[in-house]
Amino acid sequence: MIPGVLYELLDIRLFGYISFRVAMAALTAFALALWWGKHAIRWLLANRVREDVSKTDAHDLARLAKEMGKADTPTMGGSFLVAALLAAVLLWARVDNVHVVLGVLLVAALGAVGFVDDFKKLTIPGSKGLSARAKMVGLSVATISCLAALCFYAHVSGRDTLLSLYPPFFKDAVLSLPALGLLGVLVFVAFEWLVVVGSANAANVTDGLDGLAAGCMLISGLALSVFCYVSGREDWTVYLNLPYIVSASEMAVVGGALVGACLGFLWYNAFPAQVFMGDSGSLPLGGLLAWMALVSKQELVLPLIACVFVLDLASSALQTAHYKRTKRRLFTCAPVHHGLQLHGGIFRPGERPWHEAKIVTRFWIVAACGAMASLALLKVR
Repeated sequence: MIPGVLYELLDIRLFGYISFRVAMAALTAFALALWWGKHAIRWLLANRVREDVSKTDAHDLARLAKEMGKADTPTMGGSFLVAALLAAVLLWARVDNVHVVLGVLLVAALGAVGFVDDFKKLTIPGSKGLSARAKMVGLSVATISCLAALCFYAHVSGRDTLLSLYPPFFKDAVLSLPALGLLGVLVFVAFEWLVVVGSANAANVTDGLDGLAAGCMLISGLALSVFCYVSGREDWTVYLNLPYIVSASEMAVVGGALVGACLGFLWYNAFPAQVFMGDSGSLPLGGLLAWMALVSKQELVLPLIACVFVLDLASSALQTAHYKRTKRRLFTCAPVHHGLQLHGGIFRPGERPWHEAKIVTRFWIVAACGAMASLALLKVR
């Protein structure tokens, strides 16, 4: 069996240990993101690949962005982030693991959708990128294709556990969807589609302040790496009364690459940002978080693990729905980080707006609290 490309070339026994490969995947992705990021930013600046801050419905946000010099900041930095992540995964993760293979394909497909969206924004005058319908179709095709492949694998391998749901808090509670036959499989695909597409869009919505999405992604990815590693260890799952998912530990290597790539990107994206992530990074990273939750059977805990992403997505959805119904705004501005940035409050203006760096740091703290709370659930069962 081949743990990774480097193992095949060097045949070093140490490479067979998952814990070692998790660390090396993180360091490799970090180094590649730093290396490629420097050259990518230089190329983006030379070719004037910059975010058009005027393409927003919130005029106050556009004005503030221009005042802070964000109009001159290049975007599409997610491209080198995702490239570093995938390169580290291919070097250090098992290339014969179905979870890893489908995860890589999902990231690549969602990254392609995001790249097309960014490319249209930057090359077509007045364009806001892909339409909402076209983007949803692209995300859905990529997601359903990977889910269909997983369902087929679960069927031929007899691993019904992959298609079951495990509610937290309840001992021995399991929703065995495969027992319902074709209907159960369709329910599984529909639910997981919602999880993956929702997570991708949540990450996209959160990508609005320097370092916010990358930092929260790093924290959530670290927590999910722990879940993946534990769920693939039969001895630990027996002790913690968790579902045992064969080969799920390998996704911890992918999680390590995710953490390392986000660290490397954050080097350039920290306030004041030298580059923005763009849809080419936020969509695939959000989808990867959902895939890691799916593999470790923590889909129902994901809202807690990725609480900041859920908060931003929920505030935007509620704002839109409330405005359509009443023609009044529920929040001062949505998503909530922009409400704090502009008005210093969510439901009504505060005394003074929050500085961007303060918002990001406090949201990182909230993300860390959510991640720690989710890890505490390991023993709640």
